[in-house]
Amino acid sequence: MRKRFGTALNCIDGRTQLPVTEWLKAHYQLDYVDLITEPGMDRVLSHGPAYEVARLRENTLVSLTAHSSQVIAVVGHFDCAANPVSKCHHFKDIATSTQVVRSWGFAHVIGIWVDEYGRIEVVCT
Repeated sequence: MRKRFGTALNCIDGRTQLPVTEWLKAHYQLDYVDLITEPGMDRVLSHGPAYEVARLRENTLVSLTAHSSQVIAVVGHFDCAANPVSKCHHFKDIATSTQVVRSWGFAHVIGIWVDEYGRIEVVCT
């Protein structure tokens, strides 16, 4: 039986890894989640620089090609050292980042937020 994968474009912050992975597995019936990490992922995808966005696109393609991921999640979180902005600003960055990833030709892209308690909030689908 073929295993089901998802892909998370997440911050490097260790506080976000397990909540995101567990939430994606539960909500999308996944067996595994590929993690592509970058400090302040929502900032990088929404504001560049372009060469970093291109590198993230290539890494995402590896995940999708190798594992046929069912969903891609773009993640922002509270208390981000690399993107120290308000929650409202994060939500805008997450929404913009989700559009960037969709522009790469991927159909099922969601944007999620991890709060200070590790709870997931869907920002955009």
